Amino acid sequence: MEKQPQAFWLCALICINLSSLLHLVEAQDDQKGFISLDCGLSPTDLPYNDPSTGLTYSTDDGLVQSGKTGKIQKEFEAIFSKPSLKLRYFPDGVRNCYSVNVTESTNYLIKAVFVYGNYDGLANDPSFDLYIGPNLWSTVDMHGRTNGTIEEIIHRTISKSLQVCLVKTGTSNPFINTLELRPLQNNTYNTQSGSLKYFFRYYFSTSDRTIRYPNDIHDRKWYPFFDSKEWTEVTTDLNVNASNSYKPPQIVMASASTPISTFWPWNFTWTLPSSTTQFYVYLHFAEIQTLKSLDTREFKTPKSTLPPLINALELFTVIDFPQLETNQDDVVAIKGIQNTYGLTRITWNGDPCVPKQFMWDGLNCNSLDISTPPIITSLNLSSSQLTGIIAPGINDLIHLQELDLSNNNLTGGVPEFLAGMKSLLVINLSGNNLNGTVPQAILQKKGLKLNLEGNSDLICPDGLCVNKTGNGGSKKTNIVVPAVASVAFLVVLGSALAFFLVYKKKKTSNIEGPSSYTQASDDRTTRSSEPAIVTKNKRFTYSEVLTMTNNFERVLGKGGFGMVYHGTVNGTEQVAVKMLSHSSSQGYKEFKAEVELLLRVHHKNLVSLVGYCDEGENLALIYEYMANGDLREHMSGKRGGSILNWETRLKIVVESAQGLEYLHNGCKPPMVHRDVKTTNILLNEHFQAKLADFGLSRSFPIEGETHVSTVVAGTPGYLDPEYYRTNWLNEKSDVYSFGIVLLEIITNQPVINQSREKPHIAEWVGLMLTKGDIKNIMDPNLYGDYDSGSVWRAVELAMSCLNPSSARRPTMSQVVIEINECLAYENSRGGTSHNMNSQSSIEVSMNFDIGTTPGPR
Repeated sequence: MEKQPQAFWLCALICINLSSLLHLVEAQDDQKGFISLDCGLSPTDLPYNDPSTGLTYSTDDGLVQSGKTGKIQKEFEAIFSKPSLKLRYFPDGVRNCYSVNVTESTNYLIKAVFVYGNYDGLANDPSFDLYIGPNLWSTVDMHGRTNGTIEEIIHRTISKSLQVCLVKTGTSNPFINTLELRPLQNNTYNTQSGSLKYFFRYYFSTSDRTIRYPNDIHDRKWYPFFDSKEWTEVTTDLNVNASNSYKPPQIVMASASTPISTFWPWNFTWTLPSSTTQFYVYLHFAEIQTLKSLDTREFKTPKSTLPPLINALELFTVIDFPQLETNQDDVVAIKGIQNTYGLTRITWNGDPCVPKQFMWDGLNCNSLDISTPPIITSLNLSSSQLTGIIAPGINDLIHLQELDLSNNNLTGGVPEFLAGMKSLLVINLSGNNLNGTVPQAILQKKGLKLNLEGNSDLICPDGLCVNKTGNGGSKKTNIVVPAVASVAFLVVLGSALAFFLVYKKKKTSNIEGPSSYTQASDDRTTRSSEPAIVTKNKRFTYSEVLTMTNNFERVLGKGGFGMVYHGTVNGTEQVAVKMLSHSSSQGYKEFKAEVELLLRVHHKNLVSLVGYCDEGENLALIYEYMANGDLREHMSGKRGGSILNWETRLKIVVESAQGLEYLHNGCKPPMVHRDVKTTNILLNEHFQAKLADFGLSRSFPIEGETHVSTVVAGTPGYLDPEYYRTNWLNEKSDVYSFGIVLLEIITNQPVINQSREKPHIAEWVGLMLTKGDIKNIMDPNLYGDYDSGSVWRAVELAMSCLNPSSARRPTMSQVVIEINECLAYENSRGGTSHNMNSQSSIEVSMNFDIGTTPGPR
């Protein structure tokens, strides 16, 4: 009787583990826990079995609030299986999300299938983003994907609901054909951090058959691969004991490859998108040859008489999801309120608070730090045609500070639970049809601003509010309880402002905007008193702005100035159009300063101005398009790519420093930027860095004077303490801010983090340096892949830039020289990332030889 072949797996590159051989367990071939959605199936259609796999697909009705159904054109139908013939597309809104019930803390294999099939008759391959919850999963680009594409990830759920979102990024509509979730055993495919994004899955055979369910009980898709020049195929007709926890299919494990020669190594090579890409490799082995008595096959000892053998290989790249989902209690509460009032707003799907650009209309959210889930602090449903009573579910928003339900058709009484909401400071219930007696507990609540105007049937207890008698003797009640500022709240707010402004002794009445602040003493000159912009060159009309942005169709981002939109000039040149918001903390003065600066300065490391619009109330700045966003996004991993390696970070800060050095020394008169920070360092398609946002820039004297007196402006955390203390501005204020940027690229830590022993990054790094170990402060995402001498020089440079005395800080010219020295140190070392930036590809080889052991990467 022949011995049954035994299978085992090996996880390599970040960890190396060898599973024990397990007893044969009969595979379960049911679909327990499977979710298979045909995203174009009508709600009236019954579930069906896909003829090619036997998988049961059902409609997506009820799992997504929006979208329209379509069908690929007949000429493509023969290529695809039944579930891919229909689709759901999303012409309305920017973000549309599926919400699927799942088992909490479970590994799921998630697959989304996209087959365009010219369903809309436009023959225009769509491109859009795919998110899991608030985090970018992938960009789906259908260009050249005639046979469709599949996005696959292994992801551990953190709650009982999983959201998969499609986000419109251009003019084309997102779409999806099928969405599939398969639960896996939790002791498989585990990572140190992040989720596993599918890269490839091969079994080594000369077959042309693709394997999936029912052969694979987890519905993994295995593709055949074989190098006929280097390998020999080995097969067996016996059943392979593949009963380890990964459960590879029998048909996959029944074939394998070995080197042609007994004494040759087994080699396999693949190319990764970046030298800093983290990846996991899962190797599946089974001895499927009948060995002779003296035959030995071992990878770790030189006594092997047979060459290496391997059956299958899976590779995944690691994708980190840094953005936490909104506090789950708040999510349940706000969705309950949504159901109570039957709200169908297009933005009210997906995560309520994050990402910020997709926050639900009418909400404001807050997060104490990056390790804390965002919470809902404000709910505004004014003029939303609400009917019925005030929803009891509002009481479950325990962090709520402001509630506005004004100008609706609400009836019933004012609920007493509002008085028990400890965080609630503002309640606006005016303009409704509320009745009954206002609870005394609400009227007596300290620190509460309450507006009940326009509810004629409300009765207020004597002495606690103002009663007015209307015409005809009918009694009407207008109740406005004046705001009583909470002493504790003001103390906390004052302390926070004092911390942000570095020197706590100086009292100030600064007003903080979304991305910068300016002292109240900086009287903003009214638009009418501002002189017109000197030049008319590059000036666009508002109608031209509407045309270039296609009526502001695609949002790129939002800042203190206003919304930023994607556009094209002359139908070819991509641009970023920044529209001045009427509620912006910045005004015409900053707009005019930025236009006039950028019209006269030109440098390869400064974002260039394509043009501007100055037409009535419509103000716009039109920049060159920077395809890769800002440095902060890439440092945090929010753009979904790999974390920037050390060499790339140095190149980016060198280029940023060159732009700043030009402002200081190449401009006449010289300029001070005043708002240097990682979000103002933008990256083009080649990852070239350019400094942006010059609305706060100011000229400084050059003829014997050392500074200019000006009101303080900048961003909390980056602000030069000497400049703040004295109001004396010079170019060394930019040097201080640049020192903070250097610390950010070294540590990948937030500038302000209240959970640290020292909240400000400069103080924290100073504390860590006293321990003498660079690893205490270096970004752990780099896994030690850097020259320590280069890092030490960068740290020393950053700390010199942060000297309390501006006279002792280096100039930007000296900074450029020093960073280039750091870069030279890094380039001079050996290592995998030598001369590799974050966008370069890297070729990786796996080698199994007699007497060698594969090591982790």
